[in-house]
Amino acid sequence: MTITAAVSGASGYAGGEVLRLLANHPEIEIGAITAHSSAGSRLGELQPHLLSLADRVIAETTPENLAGHDVVFLALPHGASAEVAAALPEGTLVIDAGADHRLEDPEAWFRFYRSEHAGTWPYGLPELPLGGGHTQRERLVGARRIAVPGCYPTSALLALTPGFAAGLLEPDDVVIVSASGTSGAGKSAKPHLLGSEVMGSMSPYGVGGGHRHTPEIEQGLSNAAGAPVTVSFTPTLAPMSRGILTTATARVKEGVDGASLRAAWEAAYGPERFVHLLPTGQWPATQMVLGSNNVALQLAFDEHAGRVIVSSVIDNLTKGTAGGAVQSMNIALGLDEGAGLAQLGVAP
Repeated sequence: MTITAAVSGASGYAGGEVLRLLANHPEIEIGAITAHSSAGSRLGELQPHLLSLADRVIAETTPENLAGHDVVFLALPHGASAEVAAALPEGTLVIDAGADHRLEDPEAWFRFYRSEHAGTWPYGLPELPLGGGHTQRERLVGARRIAVPGCYPTSALLALTPGFAAGLLEPDDVVIVSASGTSGAGKSAKPHLLGSEVMGSMSPYGVGGGHRHTPEIEQGLSNAAGAPVTVSFTPTLAPMSRGILTTATARVKEGVDGASLRAAWEAAYGPERFVHLLPTGQWPATQMVLGSNNVALQLAFDEHAGRVIVSSVIDNLTKGTAGGAVQSMNIALGLDEGAGLAQLGVAP
């Protein structure tokens, strides 16, 4: 049976990546392709790499144009998804790549987004350890509403949750620093993202707990730990178009050693198709995962400081957004989890 899928926000980076993956999905027929300001344009004018879809005309993003499909992907700006989703039938699988339905705490939502909380949907990060040998995957089976994680939380949560789920890490001193490619900021023109500003330079932003992904990271780690976890998160902008390198550290509990730490990460990710704990001594680089749905990570125990250090890499547009969305769709619909998703990266 053919499954029809509509994609909103098709002119942006996230929407374009969703379309790229769906075009290679053996079970999916792409239906409506929508956007707002670019409605009426040929898709090939805005996403020239999508040759098989180049002659499709972009429609206006409305509930009427999105209805009638089995699956709807909402790749819209934060705050724009909730209204559209609310107008779609309950039986439609709606996958929100924006932030509108990720947070569980309405107060945290208002503090960072300054609008009314739209509610919480199942979190689309299948490999996320929940403790007791369970993963988030179980909560996605049969779901009809899914909130795709932010790209930074995907890399940060997969880096540290095995340690918290296993009860090995202290919850009150977590420090995470991530470097992201410029596509994470979206496709709208911004002076600080001009090539002449970015090439050969790195810069921090959202410093001092101000980045909107901070409560999402704390939420995931707290759920794994079964207790509140406090995070200091600093994002940085790197001179590359795609990719995230996250370095996350936390204090280990008394008596925990390097062998028990590695055993916890191996137990969490050994069965996983897309999350790869590298052999001891090999450290991840963003190019390892470029264009793929993979996560590569490595950990070390800093015995002197009493901390675990985990580095993880993802492609922010694939596993960090569209790949996670398609993977979650596959689980919700009972398809092969890896359908349409590349495991081989692109090099050089």
